[in-house]
Amino acid sequence: MMPKFAEISFDTVIDRNHTDCEKFDQREQRFGRADVMPLWVADMDFAAPACVRKALAQRLEHPVFGYTFPADTLYEQLCGWFARRHQWALDPAQVMLAPGVVPSLFACVQALTQPGEGVLVPTPVYPPFLGAVQQTGRELIQSPLRETERGYTLDFEHLEREAANARMLLLCSPHNPVGRVWRADELKALIDLALRHRLVVVSDDIHCDLTYLGEKHLPLATLAPPELRLITALSPSKTFNIPALNLSALVVAHRGDSNAIQKYFQRQRVNPYNPFALVAFEAAYREGDAWLEALRAYLGANRQLVAEFQQVHPILRCHLPQASCLIWLDCRALSLSDPDLSAFFIEKARLGLNEGISFGMGGEGFMRLNIGTQKRVLELALAQLAASLKEF
Repeated sequence: MMPKFAEISFDTVIDRNHTDCEKFDQREQRFGRADVMPLWVADMDFAAPACVRKALAQRLEHPVFGYTFPADTLYEQLCGWFARRHQWALDPAQVMLAPGVVPSLFACVQALTQPGEGVLVPTPVYPPFLGAVQQTGRELIQSPLRETERGYTLDFEHLEREAANARMLLLCSPHNPVGRVWRADELKALIDLALRHRLVVVSDDIHCDLTYLGEKHLPLATLAPPELRLITALSPSKTFNIPALNLSALVVAHRGDSNAIQKYFQRQRVNPYNPFALVAFEAAYREGDAWLEALRAYLGANRQLVAEFQQVHPILRCHLPQASCLIWLDCRALSLSDPDLSAFFIEKARLGLNEGISFGMGGEGFMRLNIGTQKRVLELALAQLAASLKEF
């Protein structure tokens, strides 16, 4: 008999239907039909690590679920994880727990900028980056990434021109959706730009652990001088597929910024200390290394399936990601408008993906594909896509 908390193979297809699962159970609402294969929202179809499931079950054995606070051991495990995996010596005094990375983006924008001030955002980018600016009365300044034959880069000439009108810069590192792991020289140039223009920098590092073998994430904080006003958002949610537990951490370099963000959360009466999120967070960072290494290898094999697909079907292109379970699929050669492109994937390929246009400037003609699923599921999805391309 399999032990109760044995690891579940990444190849095991888990039925997520009828579990109030956004990815599966809201297909008809989002795509207009319930029979599309859902490869959109960035959660994966894999079971959480055994260490997380075991920690949650042990907490459930206690029948009282009252108000909770984070134990010192939680901070120790967080710091230990980033020390051994990213060579980043976190200062626990700079760490603040928060109710997720997206609420943290909104909090940083509202706490550290004023209505009407500019926020500089390299695009295309995860849509909440745009919402955190537009929905809070700030001026969104989009700076499109430069696409080269080798992949995407930051457009420093454009960033330099626009930085004079900005108060803050939001960075996605590694980048969602294009999958870039920023190099040290790029990060240093970004630091110099921020210092010249006195920008507050918020770096969302939520995908930092999901690098492909041979790639290495470099936290901006490990390069930043003390004078840089830097906030780094971290979470085990993407790494260990526990996004709905909604617990993250902010590493805030300057005390004044930390106080401002804390005051914002206090005004909103936000308490991130869900007892189940706390134990899952700590268990993942304490015991999740081996599981993560197996996941990285599995995602690498899935990425290879996409690479082989585009060799056979060059009408669809992508720069293979250096990190994340997300593929930024270039569909411009299909010569479809964005509404028609979305309809093609839904009605012809029967696939539910994220529309590139929702990621801001530079997203036109693209779709985002989530490969965080079982190999057989991805193979079927690619087969459906291949069949639908026969008309082109």
